[in-house]
Amino acid sequence: MSDELVFYTNPMSRGRIARWMLEEVGQPYRTEVLEYAASMKGAAYLAINPMGKVPAITHRGQTITECAAICAYLADAFPEAGLAPPPQDRARYYRWLFFAAGPVEQAVTIKALQVEVPAERERMVGYGTMTCMLDALEGALDGRDYIAADRFTAADCYVGAQLNWGMMFGTVEKRPTFEAYVARLSERPAYKRAVEIDDALMPAPAPAG
Repeated sequence: MSDELVFYTNPMSRGRIARWMLEEVGQPYRTEVLEYAASMKGAAYLAINPMGKVPAITHRGQTITECAAICAYLADAFPEAGLAPPPQDRARYYRWLFFAAGPVEQAVTIKALQVEVPAERERMVGYGTMTCMLDALEGALDGRDYIAADRFTAADCYVGAQLNWGMMFGTVEKRPTFEAYVARLSERPAYKRAVEIDDALMPAPAPAG
């Protein structure tokens, strides 16, 4: 069983969240950059993730997909990095990590697709309304530097990335609480390293004309 940590990604994907988490962990890893509709849908990668989507990691004979799961797995696999609270103190950690993976992700995706949920059907979607979801998240951050503990955890990596992307692309309302939180997390050295690595992997712009 190999201890090698392999990261499958594309710099224009949610793999940026996993990259940030990997840099926070601080362990060596190998990156496999996949192309949409090409190697991402090839037989070799489909054997790893039948969805043909990134990110994914392989480690110690295991395959982990889905960003929130990757964040949680890495925090547990490398406890010396201190990216998860002690087991007895993980209520907030699990709550807000998976709140971001569920209601936040769903609400942001539906807004990006410009789908209007009729008021009489709001109970059918996991987040209710965008305002309700954002109010809950803002309340969780009120008066706190971090979402789940008195220090940075994997939950901050995932929640912070969702808020950062959402505000950048207009799918999450800019609120002072969110902006201050994202600004604080963006100063972390691991975040800056991750952005630099992924930006360097971005395809060169096509020549004008």
